[in-house]
Amino acid sequence: TTTTTTTTTSISEEQAYENWHVPTPVEKPRISMTNTSMLDENSNDAERNNMVRWHAEGISPPEPKTTRRMVARDEESQKLRGALWHEQHFESTNGKNDNLQRPPMSTNDVAFTENDDGMVRPPAAFYPDIDLSIPESVYKDDGSIDLVWDLLKWEAQAECQREPLLVSFLYSTILNHKSLESSLAFLLANRLQSPAMMISTQLQSIILDTLQRDAQARRYLRADILAVRDRDPACNCLPDVFLYFKGFHALQSHRVAHNLWKRNKQVLAHYLQSQVSQVFQIDIHPNATMQSGIMLDHGTGIVIGSTASVGHNCSILHHVTLGGSGVKGEKRHPTVGDGVLLGAGATVLGNVTLGQGSQVGAGTLVIQDLPSHCVSVGVPGRIIGQIVDVTEQPSVGMNQMIEGNSHMVTFESEGI
Repeated sequence: TTTTTTTTTSISEEQAYENWHVPTPVEKPRISMTNTSMLDENSNDAERNNMVRWHAEGISPPEPKTTRRMVARDEESQKLRGALWHEQHFESTNGKNDNLQRPPMSTNDVAFTENDDGMVRPPAAFYPDIDLSIPESVYKDDGSIDLVWDLLKWEAQAECQREPLLVSFLYSTILNHKSLESSLAFLLANRLQSPAMMISTQLQSIILDTLQRDAQARRYLRADILAVRDRDPACNCLPDVFLYFKGFHALQSHRVAHNLWKRNKQVLAHYLQSQVSQVFQIDIHPNATMQSGIMLDHGTGIVIGSTASVGHNCSILHHVTLGGSGVKGEKRHPTVGDGVLLGAGATVLGNVTLGQGSQVGAGTLVIQDLPSHCVSVGVPGRIIGQIVDVTEQPSVGMNQMIEGNSHMVTFESEGI
C-alpha cells in the first residue's frame, strides 16, 4: 500500500484578495492647475474657486448635469411641466394637492374655478344634456357654438390631471388645436400616414381642407362621437372615443374619402380607403353612403360595399358584411334603415332592404328584405320577433339578448 502525502500551501489574505477581487478602476485624471481648458471662459469666480479646492483636496469634480427646460409662463403650466419631468410628481399630488383641481365631469360636481391662465373654460352643457341630433343650439357652422368641442377639451384637461404621462399626447392631439376639425385632421393624419407614400403633413392638409368644405360631414362628426359616448358602456368620456376608438376613426376617414369621391378625386379616395383597411382592419368603399349618429363598435372586420347605404343612428358591430350580389352598373349592396342594430358577424348580401328599427342577430345571414321593427336570426335569417314600441331603436338600446327583452315580442316563423 502506497501512502500519498498532500502538501498544503498557505495563501495569505492579501494574496487571496488579489486573486478574487478585481483591481480598483483607473481614476479619472484630475484637473491640472496649469490646464485651464476645463474651465469655460464664462465660468464665474465661484466655479473657479471650487476647481482649486477640489484639486487641493484631491477630489474629482462632479459630472456635468444636463438640464431640459420647458417654458412655463403660468401656474398651471408649471404643474404640467413638473408632471412631465418628475415621475414622482403624480404620486405626491394624487388626491393630496388641493391646488391641483380637477374639472367636474357633470353639472352635479363642484364648479371649476375660472381664471385667465389659459385653463379650459367649462362647457355650456355636459353629457347627457347635449342633444344627440346636433341642432343649431349644439353646433353652428360659423364656430360661435360648438358644445361637443368644448366638452371634449374640458374632459381632455381632466385626463391630463389624471394621467400626467399623457399630457404631451393630449395637448398635441386636442388641447393645442382651435377646432374639432383641426384636431381630427392631426389625429387621423398621424394614424394613416406612410413615409413611403404620403407623410402626415400632406394627409393633415387634405383632411382639414375636406372637412372645411363639407358642412354636413362636420355635423355628422359630432353626432358620431356623441353616439358612441351614449351607447357604449365602456366609454367614460369623449376623449376615449376621439383618441382610441378605431371604429370612429375609420368612419371619419370614410367621410373624408366619400367627399373626395364625390368631387371626382377617386384615386385619392381609394388611397384613404386602402390605408384605413390596413391600419384599422375596416373596409368601407368611398362611394358607400353613411348617415349621422353611426357607431362602428370594435370595428375589426367590417366590410361595406360601394352601393351600400346606412341610415341614421345605426349600430354595427365587428365582422359585419354588407356585401354585393350582381353586376357593375346597378345597386348591388344592402340598404339599411334608420336605427338598425347589426350584431357581430352578421352578413347581409345583395340589394336587400333592412327596415328601420330592425335588429339582426349575431352571425345571421340575410338575403331577403327585412320588415321594419323586426328581429331576424339564423342562417338563413328568419323573423323570430317584433319590436313592440315602433319608436324604439335597437341600435340605441344595444340589447342583443332575445329572452327577457321587454321591448320585444317573440314568435316562430319559417323564414323571410
